[in-house]
Amino acid sequence: MHTITATAANAHDITEAHKLLREDDHVVYGDSGWYIGIEKRDEIKNNDHFRKIGFRINRRPKSLPQVSDHAIDWERYIENRKSAVRCKVEHAFKIIKDTFGFRKVRYQGLAKNFNKLNVLFACANLLMVKRGQIKSQKALIRG
Repeated sequence: MHTITATAANAHDITEAHKLLREDDHVVYGDSGWYIGIEKRDEIKNNDHFRKIGFRINRRPKSLPQVSDHAIDWERYIENRKSAVRCKVEHAFKIIKDTFGFRKVRYQGLAKNFNKLNVLFACANLLMVKRGQIKSQKALIRG
């Protein structure tokens, strides 16, 4: 995770999406529930760099066509690959919820909650790096 924002519960995710984008982003993955039509938003259309970003948004499952039993379902395969990339980002949320026990937000003010989220995401990033180092060290010992 490199950027986070915190808003009130009544703010929609897509209104904050442009704040999460960086100048070195070339491709962005998102889920169908929140980010369909992000390319049409004024914040994206009016920025030269954001217009060039490739948005890979999952399609809604109902919009995928049915195929026969013997055909290869390429469209579902493509959606599965998009989800596999998004899964890496969602893993940080799993760590925050399961490892650190942050399942419900108690409202203490937006600033305090935002500060707590910054600390939790920093710890989740460190934990993911640590786990990655442990796996690579075991591979070096075996190899």
